[in-house]
Amino acid sequence: MEVSATVLADEAWLAEDLGRARRLYGEASDRVLGTIRWYSASSVLVAPALEPLVHTGTARDPSLDAVVFDMMPDGRYLDARSERVLGRDVAALGERLGEAVGTAVDAIAAVSGATARSLWAVAVDSIANRLLWAGSAVGDPARAMRLAETLGEALGPGVPRPRFVHVGRRPVVRRASCCLIYEATGGDKCASCPRQTPAEREERLRLLLG
Repeated sequence: MEVSATVLADEAWLAEDLGRARRLYGEASDRVLGTIRWYSASSVLVAPALEPLVHTGTARDPSLDAVVFDMMPDGRYLDARSERVLGRDVAALGERLGEAVGTAVDAIAAVSGATARSLWAVAVDSIANRLLWAGSAVGDPARAMRLAETLGEALGPGVPRPRFVHVGRRPVVRRASCCLIYEATGGDKCASCPRQTPAEREERLRLLLG
């Protein structure tokens, strides 16, 4: 089903979404479930703006009222599209991204109890990952990382900056955020999770990436 991204600013919808998250991931605090849901939503939210920027040089509008989610009835995010072209100005893209993410973060923090800073860190990691994936797909991850640096500056003061590190010869996002899904499911932390020592993270990423 199609859902406007403006739901991320609707506290009543977000409260209902915590119930969907509980059915998907099990019993956990609102803080944990809200973070898990934002981890998914933020990645899908920013993709329609960033991927065209890397592929064509022209971004689409990431504003909440421009983005439409494709969602499963159980609440899982499948994809998204932006219905407006924005242009080639990375600073303008950063401003729009900052507005969209900031609005969503404030609403999710109010409903879930997660801190705005932790939710911003999730969003910045999503931005970095989407740029890096798109850059790798066209054979130019270095350009994607440069775009991430410029875009991070455009997001404004007080916002975490996208960070990258090389594992062998391969660039990966040096995450500042944790999705917290292991707290809900009892599973292992992700290989790139920042809640482990740098040495452990690097070893697990080397095993994963080959």
